[in-house]
Amino acid sequence: MLSRPAYIDQPLQAWLAGQGIDVGDLADAFALGAGGGYAIADAGGVVRFAAGPAAEALGLVPGRLLAEAAPELASEGARALAGGAPGDEVALHRGEASLLARISALRGRGGGGALLCALSDGASREAVLRRMRTGEALAVERQAIIDSSSDGLWVCDGEANVLCINPASARLNSIDPTQVVGRNMRELVEEGLFDRSVTLEVIRTGKPVHMLQSRGGRKLVVTGTPVRGEAGELLRVVVNERDITEIESLQRELEEQELLRARIRDEMQELQIEKLESTRVVARSPVMQRALRQAVKVATADSTVLILGESGVGKGLFADLIHKHSVRAQRPLVKVNCGAIPDSLVEAELFGYEKGAFTGAQARGKAGYFELAEGGTLFLDEIAELPLSSQVKLLRFLEDHRITRVGGTASRELDVRVLAATHRDLQEMVDRGLFRLDLFYRLNVIPLAVPPLRERTECILPVLRHYIDLYGARFGTRRRLSRAAADVLLCYRWPGNVRELMNLCERLVVMSETEVIDVGDLPPNVVTATAAGEEAPAPAMDDETTLQEALERTERRVLLRARQRHGSQTDMARALGVNQSTIARKLKRYGIA
Repeated sequence: MLSRPAYIDQPLQAWLAGQGIDVGDLADAFALGAGGGYAIADAGGVVRFAAGPAAEALGLVPGRLLAEAAPELASEGARALAGGAPGDEVALHRGEASLLARISALRGRGGGGALLCALSDGASREAVLRRMRTGEALAVERQAIIDSSSDGLWVCDGEANVLCINPASARLNSIDPTQVVGRNMRELVEEGLFDRSVTLEVIRTGKPVHMLQSRGGRKLVVTGTPVRGEAGELLRVVVNERDITEIESLQRELEEQELLRARIRDEMQELQIEKLESTRVVARSPVMQRALRQAVKVATADSTVLILGESGVGKGLFADLIHKHSVRAQRPLVKVNCGAIPDSLVEAELFGYEKGAFTGAQARGKAGYFELAEGGTLFLDEIAELPLSSQVKLLRFLEDHRITRVGGTASRELDVRVLAATHRDLQEMVDRGLFRLDLFYRLNVIPLAVPPLRERTECILPVLRHYIDLYGARFGTRRRLSRAAADVLLCYRWPGNVRELMNLCERLVVMSETEVIDVGDLPPNVVTATAAGEEAPAPAMDDETTLQEALERTERRVLLRARQRHGSQTDMARALGVNQSTIARKLKRYGIA
């Protein structure tokens, strides 16, 4: 509703009230006359009140007859008082002024009446009509937006009376708007239509209120917001309702899918490990299986990995594994042994050089290992042997993935993942000033420790059999280990780890005279080291170990310990509760000198 003009003063309001006329009912008529003025005449046509420039131009002043000042309006006034429908606007001309007037009858509650003449010039009238049409259009547009909202909307007044409700809210609450519009929320709660009301909470607290409610098996998040006037009084409460049932369902579905993906990833890792165990990598011990799982897991990331372990444990094999199971598997894997390159050439080999960079350089320059590994993986073995000058350039690459060739000025960006490996203690080298601390931190993003062979005794027999079969197939011969030879090899500490084991297996396959490899075929240093008591921790039985083999293995260990403690066969026999001949026979059987 449009506000009335400021010039409607108290006397006019008092006169209208005396006639039983509500000034609030005249808002539209006053709005049309806001740019020109108005005149109010009693039932006899005498002007009682007049205001505005248009009224002044027509000579409409209190006490004058309306028909005398504006005869053009006489017939319209009579018709209006007689109960006729409002007519068209009447054009009035006074000199150069062109005015418009509309006559309306004012009906009082007690049967009295009066005439209202709303005046305006053409321009102001059009402006008012445009404002009215624009306001109506905006109101329609706002209502269309509210009705199209998928969220429920309520509007209540400051006394909790429901003013309107949009279709979405009616659907969410399974109600007809006619059930609630015009009623008070307190009544609706008392009747049980709602268990509680956010509107009442807003009125009680004077603050925005959030509430979780259930409606017909659906969960709604309800938010009530107070709307206040200029004086701070509560005018309206706007309630927003949002259905979160589908959101919760989607959340549960996403969680279930994530669990399924995690389960699939775990199963894929297990399958990958099983495949590895059936080919080049034999992992029967828990420590080795854990190392393989870690390798498969870090392969899916693109982080720098530092592979740690003694010489010969298979650090290069782990680098192969990580590259093979990464997204770079179809790109090159370039392996570089940093200890095999002369210090003076390390930088040129790694980062390349431009033509004429140094004496002996190729005329066209040369790409370095980093450029050769573009898009793939660069494995820097024996990283501890890298000179300090080259460590600086490697650190720079790990920070910004850019390199500069030796003798060049322009840098280039490369997409290369770096894997590094060493058997040395890099922390100790840092303390001694032989390795840069910042490079150590850059390389040590994900450390991966490969256990030595002596710490995974469950793997020794399977690995021995694997390589004996492998070399036997390669050389076209068949070989297998005797129980005594297997026991000796199980007790050996393998300082050279898997590399030493592979070399030994090749030697035994080539040099043994018979199909069965016995203790006499083993290298003297292996037998001597075992006989001297340099034995590894007690090996666990694998799936292929028989009861007889386990008994013989235990018997051999007891004999080795007794010989180390007592020395002579006589003392050994006394300590073990057998005769000396038994001790001699068993020592010979197990190859213990």
